[in-house]
Amino acid sequence: MRRVAGLLALAAVPTGVLAVFFLLPVSGMLQRGVWPDGSFDLGGIAEVLGQERTRKVVWFTVWTSTVSTVASVAMGLPAAYVLHRLALPLRGVVRAALLVPFVLPTVVVGIAIRQLVGPSGPLGFLGLDGTPAAIVMGLVFFNVAVVIRTVGTAWEALDRRPAEAASALGASPLQVLRTVTLPALRPAIVSAAAVVFLFCATGFGVVLMLGGTRYSSVETEIYLLTTGAITGSVEYQAAAALSLLQIAAVVVMLLIAARLRAVPDPTVRRLRAPAARPRAHDVPALVATGVVLLAIAAPILTLLAGSLRQDGHWTLTYYRALQGSGQDAGASGMGGGLLRVPVSEALGNSLRIAVDATWMALLLGLLVSIVVTRRAHSRTEASVRNAFDGLFMLPLGVSAVTLGFGFLITLDDPPLDLRSSPLLVPIAQALVALPLVVRVLVPVLQSIDDRQRQAAASLGAGPLRSLMTVEVPVLWRPLLAAAGFAFAVSLGEFGATSFIVRAQVPTLPVVIYRLIGSPGTLNYGTAMAASVVLAAATALVVLAVERLRVPGVGVL
Repeated sequence: MRRVAGLLALAAVPTGVLAVFFLLPVSGMLQRGVWPDGSFDLGGIAEVLGQERTRKVVWFTVWTSTVSTVASVAMGLPAAYVLHRLALPLRGVVRAALLVPFVLPTVVVGIAIRQLVGPSGPLGFLGLDGTPAAIVMGLVFFNVAVVIRTVGTAWEALDRRPAEAASALGASPLQVLRTVTLPALRPAIVSAAAVVFLFCATGFGVVLMLGGTRYSSVETEIYLLTTGAITGSVEYQAAAALSLLQIAAVVVMLLIAARLRAVPDPTVRRLRAPAARPRAHDVPALVATGVVLLAIAAPILTLLAGSLRQDGHWTLTYYRALQGSGQDAGASGMGGGLLRVPVSEALGNSLRIAVDATWMALLLGLLVSIVVTRRAHSRTEASVRNAFDGLFMLPLGVSAVTLGFGFLITLDDPPLDLRSSPLLVPIAQALVALPLVVRVLVPVLQSIDDRQRQAAASLGAGPLRSLMTVEVPVLWRPLLAAAGFAFAVSLGEFGATSFIVRAQVPTLPVVIYRLIGSPGTLNYGTAMAASVVLAAATALVVLAVERLRVPGVGVL
């Protein structure tokens, strides 16, 4: 009973936070969809789901996510092989650079792709601006790193001897790949594809920036319904119905992904071998990897160049404009007052909020990780731990937009009137970053032999001393890595923040979206400059995290 009491004490804080800032908003959203007038009614949901626009939105989400997933896997597999199996100069730097797009703010990805395919961009002649093809490009750019990291890690650990035996028996490199390597990698490939599909289906900022109101996914449709951008009036019940549909779909995808990750081929030996020197048959993979690098670099370089050019001349005008508040329609000069605060102040807001969200996510993530990895010594303790494990995994089934929507409709009445609280945005961002923190810490805690804790206890060490001597030496690097990922994710978070941020304290992603949606070359150029600054800050954090990388530990 003493251990169960300790488990309950550890879980008290994250459970309380989850109850107030997750279960309550989600249940409030459920009430809006199923009990719109205080009585149970599924007719409203059925009506929304039966509408022609809803069917188009769902179909658009499915097919764009499917195409983006296939393209991400096709582009990611050669790069995974080259960067995890071949000995190349600067391999670690390239691997770190390819991870950057995954943690870039979605609004930055959207504006970068828009700059690349726009009328004045390098690919403007293709006429892709404002088309579904541009959205697919953005989703692939954002998610190809998932395939490279997930499949690459599994590929790196494959025993080379079966492939070498097949080659010795006369099999060509293509036959070895088809008959030996790909079957061994199938669980990792399918798992990566499932995760990528999930990220594509919930790619809020990319679709909103590139599709507007013409092309909507389920996620962006929820936002448009709650802001009145479609019909001119707020439609909470329709948004709630789509949120419920999305929750169901996301939970199913998460269960599939978890199942696939849990079923490696037991006949495949995992034996990490040193990287091999490239050979002639590796040339196609090297070329394909070069294409991937070019595809990743092109939008970012185009965005950087666009932020430095005005009327055909190189200039820092747009960066100087970061000190202003945008240019309102019809106003002359930079002080037109489009925004309530200067863009540079919004960057400061983002940094401060990200710091708060990071320590919150670390505190909650560490407590959650300890609870779900603590070894049970009794059936009661195992039941309690399993219950908490299921409870803490619930946020994985809800997207940031749905969470923000739930905050919007539930946390505005006493005794929980928190809409004006400065802590609401960092709490929302902490909940978004929490799964990444848990994903980093749980494998590390699971790898610690419980006998070490028992030995420390038998030598007279109390719980705190045991923590400092057993867990801390192993955890400090993963904790720093988790902090970096949480900070990067919070810095660019847009989905939940767009619902609840206060106009007088905007974050930089929200300001970028506001500038993009306003007429004027100065506003667009300022948005590009702000995007470059935000991308640079995120990239620096991720590259620093990669320096702390622990073998076998990561978010991907």
